[in-house]
Amino acid sequence: MQKTIYEDYKYSMQDVGRVYVGCKYTLGELLEAEDVSFKFRLVVQRHILPEGDREDTLETHLYYLSRESFLVKIYQQLKARVKVNVIQEKKGILGGRAQKQYVTKQMGVEELAALSPKEKEQVGLVIQEISVSKLALSAF
Repeated sequence: MQKTIYEDYKYSMQDVGRVYVGCKYTLGELLEAEDVSFKFRLVVQRHILPEGDREDTLETHLYYLSRESFLVKIYQQLKARVKVNVIQEKKGILGGRAQKQYVTKQMGVEELAALSPKEKEQVGLVIQEISVSKLALSAF
């Protein structure tokens, strides 16, 4: 039997001002991934990994991040933004049936941490990627 590995949302991209990392990476995989920025891997190793487990995905780490955690301040320093999908109701035309659909939004990590896991579940929140500022990353 062949074992398949889920590779969607395991990516790293960069543009002029930001580094984007897919949230399906485990923290252990992030440390070993060559395509992820060295500075980002360094932040994961020094600050994020001591608070988590190597087998936790970046998605679960961010999903259960509490407002009181010191990591929220680190993410604020990095000017981190999180790309999420949430379920929204779209009203029907002329009073027709409302439809539910996923909408992609950008949130700050402090805004994400302010929501409890129960509130995140109620809005159907799915975390896709995290992006950090290159300028802020170079200061670490």
